[in-house]
Amino acid sequence: MKYNFNRFIDRRDSFSLKWSKEALQMVFKKDEDDLLPLWVADMDFECPKPVVDALKKEAEGCIYGYNWHGTPKYLEAVTGWMDRRHQWKVDPKWIQYSPGIVPAINMMVQTFSNIGDKVIVQPPVYYPFFSAVTANGRRLLLNQLRYENQRYTFDFEDFEEKAKDPLTKIFILCSPHNPVGRVWTREELKKIGDICLEHDILIISDEIHHDLILPGNKHTVFSTISEEFEQKTIVCTAPSKTFNLAGLQVSNIIIPNEKMRQSFIHTIVHKNGIGIPNSFGIVAMIAAYNEGEEWLEQVLKYIDSNFHFLQEFVTNEIPDVKCIEPEGTYLAWLDFNSLGLNDEELKNIILNEAKIALDEGKLFGVGGEGFQRVNVACPKSILEETMQRIKKVVDQQNRMNIET
Repeated sequence: MKYNFNRFIDRRDSFSLKWSKEALQMVFKKDEDDLLPLWVADMDFECPKPVVDALKKEAEGCIYGYNWHGTPKYLEAVTGWMDRRHQWKVDPKWIQYSPGIVPAINMMVQTFSNIGDKVIVQPPVYYPFFSAVTANGRRLLLNQLRYENQRYTFDFEDFEEKAKDPLTKIFILCSPHNPVGRVWTREELKKIGDICLEHDILIISDEIHHDLILPGNKHTVFSTISEEFEQKTIVCTAPSKTFNLAGLQVSNIIIPNEKMRQSFIHTIVHKNGIGIPNSFGIVAMIAAYNEGEEWLEQVLKYIDSNFHFLQEFVTNEIPDVKCIEPEGTYLAWLDFNSLGLNDEELKNIILNEAKIALDEGKLFGVGGEGFQRVNVACPKSILEETMQRIKKVVDQQNRMNIET
């Protein structure tokens, strides 16, 4: 089946966090009809037809009772996907359901560390990592990514220094990385994993974007590097980014270590009462993993094309802005620092003058200053309009700079 990702699906009058007027008013204090939202990391594309068909069939069943994630169909869909797409043979008993990766990470912090312990994160990074640490009474250790020649790498020396601290218990890895778009190499991951093993640090690997890899890059599931890594790592996965199913609240936390798995189950199920998946989330995930690969291959080509358009536009039309070379995800990371604006000034020209709702870089922590994150998983017409608006305000800013 051929999908039409150019089609605009209007969600302004829906419950969409990304598009609804109420949400935009709450977050951005704006309710203009012409505000373009490219902030929340969901796609503006229709879901795979097998998913839609499965949801219709479930709705027609007329009974929406309690569910269990341990059924063979559910587990086989997850294990089959991980084997086919990521060459990792997952034992079904390793899989624990969670309604989302963010709540799961919060509960992992609660389970595997004590108040006052320290957790390493690597800014600029997905900002819920910060609150997962601080809101639970733990302390952040910031291992800032190195940014040189418009490319991000790990700072291994700083990481090892922080890992030596006896209070450091957990490392939260973002792989592929949101927002900088890196797909870490096997060699990079092994080097940082060896440091964690040496200092007995648990690795929580958030791999929610692991299916969204651009041509020329290869994702490595952290646990596949070695058996030692597998026993010291919790891999967090979900169909939500891959198939645009975030609103259906289903994710899969993969924990090979039996003792760790039972500890996490005690926290998520017995202490927090989370263990019953959404009826529609189950059937959507099974349909997506079993029948959604044709859609995924098409959407990856479309996203790659959008990235190429954005990069060429930035290079040719607004050379003062730099686009970090994307390797994975559908999130572009744009560097506006050469404009000489502080974060509030940059926010003003993007939000109030260009009328674009983006996630501003400072949300992602130290190193995010002067950046903006753009979601390119949208019809090309929306992306074209976005970039034209950005060009207009950048040109205006440059003229003002010349005049002063």
